[in-house]
Amino acid sequence: MPTGHDGPTPRADREDRVSPRSTAWGAYAQIANVLRERIETGAFPSGELLPSEVRLSDEFHVARNTLRRALALLEAEGLIESLPGRGRVVRADQERGKGASGPRLPQFRRIASEIRAAIESGELAPGEALPSEAGLSARYGVSRGTARQALADLASAGLVEPVHGKGWFVRRR
Repeated sequence: MPTGHDGPTPRADREDRVSPRSTAWGAYAQIANVLRERIETGAFPSGELLPSEVRLSDEFHVARNTLRRALALLEAEGLIESLPGRGRVVRADQERGKGASGPRLPQFRRIASEIRAAIESGELAPGEALPSEAGLSARYGVSRGTARQALADLASAGLVEPVHGKGWFVRRR
């Protein structure tokens, strides 16, 4: 079966592709069914990030808006959830089917919240250096921009301050 790239699509023997004719009406439901089956059979295990929107829209030969509609359906069913700054992840088996978990804090806010708690508990003392942006990126599995945004959020709250060429420090009171 021709696919438009060098090799066959995964599981090409199955109806994982959406025909071009069906794209306008109900393609998102067909895509959701294929992705739902992949989740239920373990092809996408719990905790795993789904492939990117670009990759999935290329696989199914549909526009990203059509794909997003399919993903929204799976999210409403509680099979997946969006993690700001990371992507969409398959929910744990015990969490599936409970519906969407509600709005989640953006990743930078969760990072800032943890650092704020460490400062307020005294775990991070005034004048103490914070982990670098690269260190925060590695620890939380986020981009440096997300780590930088968390630090900027804490700086705007007056809890930390940058020192040029040295890093970020807990503000002395």
